[in-house]
Amino acid sequence: MNSSRQKGVAIIMVLLIVALATTLAAYMATQQNLWLRQVERQLDRTQARRLGIAGVDWARAVLADDAHISEVDHDKEMWAMRLPAMPVESGEVIGVIEDQQGLYNLNNLVRNGVTSAPDVAQFQRLLGILGLPVELATALSDWMDTDSETQYPNGAENVYYLSLKQPYRAANRPLSELGELALVKGFDSSIIERLSHFVTVLPLPGPINVNFSPPEVLAAVADNMSLADARLLVQQRNLRFFKSLADFRQRLPNEGIIMSEGNITVSSRFFLVTGRATVGRAQVNTQALLLRQGGWPSVVWQHIQ
Repeated sequence: MNSSRQKGVAIIMVLLIVALATTLAAYMATQQNLWLRQVERQLDRTQARRLGIAGVDWARAVLADDAHISEVDHDKEMWAMRLPAMPVESGEVIGVIEDQQGLYNLNNLVRNGVTSAPDVAQFQRLLGILGLPVELATALSDWMDTDSETQYPNGAENVYYLSLKQPYRAANRPLSELGELALVKGFDSSIIERLSHFVTVLPLPGPINVNFSPPEVLAAVADNMSLADARLLVQQRNLRFFKSLADFRQRLPNEGIIMSEGNITVSSRFFLVTGRATVGRAQVNTQALLLRQGGWPSVVWQHIQ
């Protein structure tokens, strides 16, 4: 009787050991598969990241080559064309180069630390055209200028920002990115979204490229151009780009329109590269601002996510 009981206990122990071993083996296999998938994802992400960086270098090469071909930049050039996604091993790469000189540079508002009245007036005209409060121009120039004097109307310096529930100081420097507007008095998400189609943030002040400017920006940088006149110019440009400033002036719809030589150009120095690389399940988004000045374009900033 005891012998039978001992055999039964032994069998149960063996079954328990087998079950434990099976469970451990299954767990180890699961963990190994998990580890392999993590390694694969990491490798895929590394490869996608390298493709993103390579895409930026490709854009730099294209822009450098374009500079040797022509001094005029317009949307019919090869670099400005949107290409379809290019297949790569286990994925694809897609990217676009966009001119930034056709947009209004918000850093034009303050030059050498001092508010530029003509540029503030231009930005006020743009705000008015877009149906936004023109007082935002003085608030923004106060945010960037180096003095502590509040401009009228609606200016704001440290006294205002330090009185907020979560206080901070005015930047007293040029903008580094468009998202920084959220810190400036009067700018909310809806206003920033509205502006994002017409403005940019570039590290150097400069003229707008009339071959890329939206009609709202063209009307803003001219002293007396109506939005209707600007739209007519853009319609003409879509058929035939402006070959020179002289060509642009000859095609102005109104002889009384005044545009300063320093406000306009037909060439660009700043370009935004946006790309997406997908390898396996990994996806990496790349964005870079390029400055083409002389030979090989330099990278002003680059974000990889």
